[in-house]
Amino acid sequence: MSHLANIEALLFVAGEDGLSMRQLTELTQLTTSALSQQLEKLAERYINDNQSALCLVETGRTYKLVTKERHAELLRLYSSTPINQSLSRASLEVLSIIAYKQPITRIEVDEIRGVNSSGAISKLQAFDLIKEDGKKEVLGRPNLYVTTDYFLDYIGINRLEELPDASSIQLHNEEVTLFDTDSDIE
Repeated sequence: MSHLANIEALLFVAGEDGLSMRQLTELTQLTTSALSQQLEKLAERYINDNQSALCLVETGRTYKLVTKERHAELLRLYSSTPINQSLSRASLEVLSIIAYKQPITRIEVDEIRGVNSSGAISKLQAFDLIKEDGKKEVLGRPNLYVTTDYFLDYIGINRLEELPDASSIQLHNEEVTLFDTDSDIE
């Protein structure tokens, strides 16, 4: 059985979670350098295969199989069907605030938005886009929220430093859209 096929099978089964280099070396019993070579071969094979819809990416320090960019419109159409749920404007707004201001408390998010954000924060936690990351050292010790590695994958970046500069975001009709997605879930 080929190493490439083994790696491909593991990444396919891992799905959107992906696998780290450490996990892949343990599972394939390849050295890190041999595994790196195999991952490069697999990535190149996908790039050169016009009949394949897949490509190999590294994001958030994990490797995963994803669809090629040329299929984005088809997948957007699929994801807009009622069977698939996406984030509401309120949830996206809260996610944007947390992404740029983290670590941040719910009360601080509420102050920025001018409305209670507890429902959106619960939804974002359920979707594993944000998590609690300690307590703020103030009266009441409120939870601090930060984004997760899954958040990086969700918006397609490797590090928070890759977020667009917030000062360059254009306002249109008093609304800011930082993440492009449809709205079904409150």
